[in-house]
Amino acid sequence: MNFTAALKMYKEKSTPEVLNDVTQQLVSAMSLKEKVRMMQGHAMGVTIKNTLTKGRYYNGEAYPAGGCKRLGIPPVLFTDGPRGIVMGKCTCFPVSMLRGATFDDELEYQIGEVFAKEASALGANLYAGVCINLLRNPMWGRAQETYGEDPFLLGKMGAALTKAMQNNGIIACPKHYALNSIEDLRFKVDARADERTLHEVYLPHFKKCIDAGAMSIMGAYNKVNGTYSCENKELLTDILRDKWGFEGFTLSDFFYGIYDAVKSVKAGMDMEMPYYFRYAVLNHKLKKGELTENDINLCVSRILKALIKTLPNYKEQPKSVILSKEHTALARKVAGKGTVLLKNSDNTLPLKQGKKIAVVGRYANKVNVGDHGSSNVYSLYTVTAYEGIKNRFSDSNVTVYNGCEVEKAKQAVADSDYIVVCVGSDWLQEGEFLVNLGNVKKKPKGSGGDRADLRIPPEDVALIKALSATGKKLIVNIMGGSAYVIKEWTDMADAILFSFYSGLEGGNALADVLSGDVNPGGKLPFTVCFNDTDYPKFLHISDKEREIDYGYYHGYTLMDKKNIEPQYPFGFGLSYTQFELENACVTCDDKAITIQVDVKNIGDVDGEEVVQVYISSNNTDVDRPVKLLKGFKRIAVKTNSAESVKIDIPLDEIKFYSPETGDWVLDKNYSVLVGTSSGNAKKIGGIEF
Repeated sequence: MNFTAALKMYKEKSTPEVLNDVTQQLVSAMSLKEKVRMMQGHAMGVTIKNTLTKGRYYNGEAYPAGGCKRLGIPPVLFTDGPRGIVMGKCTCFPVSMLRGATFDDELEYQIGEVFAKEASALGANLYAGVCINLLRNPMWGRAQETYGEDPFLLGKMGAALTKAMQNNGIIACPKHYALNSIEDLRFKVDARADERTLHEVYLPHFKKCIDAGAMSIMGAYNKVNGTYSCENKELLTDILRDKWGFEGFTLSDFFYGIYDAVKSVKAGMDMEMPYYFRYAVLNHKLKKGELTENDINLCVSRILKALIKTLPNYKEQPKSVILSKEHTALARKVAGKGTVLLKNSDNTLPLKQGKKIAVVGRYANKVNVGDHGSSNVYSLYTVTAYEGIKNRFSDSNVTVYNGCEVEKAKQAVADSDYIVVCVGSDWLQEGEFLVNLGNVKKKPKGSGGDRADLRIPPEDVALIKALSATGKKLIVNIMGGSAYVIKEWTDMADAILFSFYSGLEGGNALADVLSGDVNPGGKLPFTVCFNDTDYPKFLHISDKEREIDYGYYHGYTLMDKKNIEPQYPFGFGLSYTQFELENACVTCDDKAITIQVDVKNIGDVDGEEVVQVYISSNNTDVDRPVKLLKGFKRIAVKTNSAESVKIDIPLDEIKFYSPETGDWVLDKNYSVLVGTSSGNAKKIGGIEF
């Protein structure tokens, strides 16, 4: 039996029984040395040092792992990239957080198809860009790589990206499993969560991706309840395989994800990446009897299953698909759809034609597409805010000052009618923390990692304050990965946009929104609080603690429970038009709850609205969240018309985890709420069981 014969047999009859049979035949045909090699990454030239050397970059080519030439078994060929394929010069899409703001999993599937094509064009067959770690505090430096604070939203978006990959023959790899929401201390922190919190808050989005067909999953660096994630049997075997039925393989986070080879293998960690370090001792451990060949066989069989099940869908693509017009056009479309309009006093936006516009601020004419770590995409071009606005409006009507000095900014805006000031963060203030692998006592300034502050820099605030005093219409464009505390200056702005890190076409997309060519329909995928202290506790390098409790509540569930009013609630976002929800009703059968509602556009322009369904348990005997997002649908509605929306919520979706039974249970009755944000969701009915 070789790999070609195994694939042929599986294609003829793609059943679990055949998959198991051909996998076992392949394992039996391999030598012990070949099996061990299957568990090891082989990108031997990759080190932290040469990855960060000028002129080189991480994952510039697909990183190989496993493979067996004698039997024709192809290697796993790894590529990263939550905002686009990091190899070569691919299309840089908006970060995942902006895509979460679209509340559009169908659109995310289309994005996944683009990622799959560009990955294939450069020879990869595994994509590790399904980033679904939960945002529990905006201090987290890599928040931009995920979709938001809500497990249901994370699961829906991650599952869409997973399906797109797997359907196109690319092994989808959700990450980082699990409880990875602190960056600077990622190698040291011990994230603690009780059983209910683990299953209801921090794991359900991973399960959705597994159910969607993901055939690999990446472990995290951090400890979970005292044990490193990559040697955590509860995570890797008891939950992932025994409870969820995962049949694919696990791989470690890079370089230092594994500490003890024997513990990791026995816990269920199948592959070390990007090269063998701890797993270099596997043969030695076998000889000593600390591992058995059956331990190795189990790991190898899971890797083979992923290859056999996924690769028949693989479609070789020409390099011409990379940065194609279709791909860059989609990136622009996504950036516009995910832009969130937070404020629009006196209909400041869209901008009136023929008026003079000044684009100022530190990011007015600067490439700012996000983190420079493992998620960096090296596109051949990026349209800045100024370039995009200049492209859309007349050159003679657009001026620019790229900086924060107040007097220079005042001079630049002197003849303008509108001021667009670009503020927020960049890769120096938030992102992956690679300095000394995070093992430093004091964090160097401007080194990425977790944020030092939840406010935008003070010089940006001073600029906003000075420009607001000019009496001109002031539009603030926020660039960044997640929420900021902005209460000190929101009253100074006439309009506020949150454009996140919006990709290579971000400047054009911003101009689309400012001009009204695109009606913004983005919704906050996180809660914007009035105060830093409204968010859950966070740990920094300067803190002495290395253990943190990941509590049951965070984000909007915490605000609801503590009755704290946020400045902008989860799911909030304005439009250039107005919508009304009418004729909402609820029905239920033994499989699902069905919500139907009419969305009416009562404004003057076409637009898109997101219907959000929240479920509230009426069980007073056990602590329950006030409400939880359990359904959403983005719908386009033309002016003076209405569209009907139907949302089905499987009953399994509203169950709660019982630590006593280790199973999921339905409460006796629930309330169903519908709205366009978590802040305005209203009860439309109830369900009893």
